Amino acid sequence: MSLVWIMAAYLVGSLSFAILVSKVFHMADPRSYGSGNPGATNVLRSGNKIAAALTLIGDALKGWLIVFLCQRYATNVTDGLIALVAVAVFMGHLYPIFFKFRGGKGVATAAGILFALNLTLGAATVAVWLATVLIFRISSLGALVASLFAPFFYILHQGIDAIAMAIMVMCGWLLYRHRDNIARLMQGKESKVGKK
Repeated sequence: MSLVWIMAAYLVGSLSFAILVSKVFHMADPRSYGSGNPGATNVLRSGNKIAAALTLIGDALKGWLIVFLCQRYATNVTDGLIALVAVAVFMGHLYPIFFKFRGGKGVATAAGILFALNLTLGAATVAVWLATVLIFRISSLGALVASLFAPFFYILHQGIDAIAMAIMVMCGWLLYRHRDNIARLMQGKESKVGKK
């Protein structure tokens, strides 16, 4: 039964809302312009704020939903199972089976997962991301700072457990997926929010 939850989480994560929303709005595939990343920030570069907002909400909601359902309805639920489901939906977003394994960077999905794991953790992490973006107007910088903050905050309050390990795994993948952004940040060439 645990395997069913993990597989379901991966399949839910594989639903790329950047691509799906762009199809509904008859927009270009987000992998074909800007950063090439199928995520809300790149969809925003198209100039369609509604599509970008729907992408953000959809990607976050799928991360929250499957973890929430597992917590509530899985039989013999453990922190280990919840941790695996969290990582599975996150990896589904990064490497979606429905879209030739070309997914997003996982920021919104990770945020949804964090809210399901711990409401305070999710709110605090999003606040850190938002504050960083408002100050520097660089989405990737906000994601990097928030991804480093999340495991630190969780471990500080809950200690090291299976959930902490899952958050650290997601943090590591977020940093890896942002490796090009990190290089551009170091060169002072990273694009700012709102730039088409």
